[in-house]
Amino acid sequence: MMIDILFENDDLVVCVKPVGIPSQNDRAEDMVKILAEQSKSGIYPVHRLDTAVGGTMVFAKNSKTAASLSKQITDGNFRKHYIAAVCGKPEEKHGVLEDLLFKDSAKNKSYVVKRLRKGVKKAVLEYDVLAERDDMSLVSVLLHTGRSHQIRVQFASRKMPLVGDGKYGSRDNRCTVALWSSKISFLYNSAEMAFESEPDKQKFPWVLF
Repeated sequence: MMIDILFENDDLVVCVKPVGIPSQNDRAEDMVKILAEQSKSGIYPVHRLDTAVGGTMVFAKNSKTAASLSKQITDGNFRKHYIAAVCGKPEEKHGVLEDLLFKDSAKNKSYVVKRLRKGVKKAVLEYDVLAERDDMSLVSVLLHTGRSHQIRVQFASRKMPLVGDGKYGSRDNRCTVALWSSKISFLYNSAEMAFESEPDKQKFPWVLF
């Protein structure tokens, strides 16, 4: 498999992760292994996408760059934008969702909870409704925090699971999780870099919008 490369130099590689390929730490093929072979270099993961989610990602080629990108993520200077198709229609066309999330590692599932306790973290995202079709909405999402399954569980907790996301309550099985990493931006050598990609517009549900 050849990965679509958006940018590459001696320090990093920006690419489009296909749906169905793990980001890292898989016994079979994952993005780290595939990119290492394709780029003929070491590959350091700095952020994740769920296996069922595709889109724009960046990987470092050395520990110094990995540390810099990881610090930007921690400091909130690494911006991650997504598009998603959700079941239903948000009441507000623009909004901010804030929740407390707890991840059950044994079940690999996150839950919205009501109070802080061990293992609970605050989750914040901002969204805009881009289009509506039948009983679905296309939304853009800007993450302010990066929690496990954050977008999926925050919308599902409001009775708007992502299309195809059976894990969080969607009854529509015509696709895998309808979530795509559309844009990432970060600093490199003091300059902002931004990269974008789109899902396959010929496939459901993206073809509807």
